Amino acid sequence: MGTGIFEEIEKIIENEKIEGNQKKEISSLIKNVGEKAKIVLSKKRFEHSCRVAKTAFDLCKIHGEVAWKALLCGLSHDFCKEIPEDKMRSLALLDGRGESAAEQKKTSLLHGRAAAVCLSRDFGIVDFEILDAVAFHTLGKKGLCNLGKIIFVADKIEPGRPQSTEEYRSRLFSLPLNELTLSVLEENIEYLLSKGKKAAAESLEWATDLRETQSKKTGGTK
Repeated sequence: MGTGIFEEIEKIIENEKIEGNQKKEISSLIKNVGEKAKIVLSKKRFEHSCRVAKTAFDLCKIHGEVAWKALLCGLSHDFCKEIPEDKMRSLALLDGRGESAAEQKKTSLLHGRAAAVCLSRDFGIVDFEILDAVAFHTLGKKGLCNLGKIIFVADKIEPGRPQSTEEYRSRLFSLPLNELTLSVLEENIEYLLSKGKKAAAESLEWATDLRETQSKKTGGTK
């Protein structure tokens, strides 16, 4: 089923060791989420989602996070990317968070939150790390969990991105997670500036928080 990249993900699911008696249930969930993504997304967007899932899976293995959650988040993070904006807003606001200034200005920034609502509503997912990782994969937020950092990074550096050469990914994959996240976030902020745009307040606040955390870990040195 699906494209070659999704078939690769299916093999990963089959081979992944999942503790307890939940493997069948989790494997079925991930495959069902993948099937939904295949239906609701264009071929190009679906293949991007599969690459994000695979990149996030690899990062979870490196950083000791639960890897099957990365597959789920990667496949679903853009569920609502291509739906009409009025529907996107209506879905997103069901999470009760209201809209930030950036989201009011650009409705498409709500697609992650809308996707998280779909995961909760349509698949019964209540794991806050999964839901937050999907909801905030575009702008990030201060205090985002490790899984959220990984999905944010994977979305920006998956192999389909023009800057994402093997050398580029290899360098980033060697970094500690906070340093990796900050590097990718700062690159994104700089890219926006180069286009005459300013990053959202949420992203800037997150970058400051990551820098402060990094500074504490290095004893205040750079």
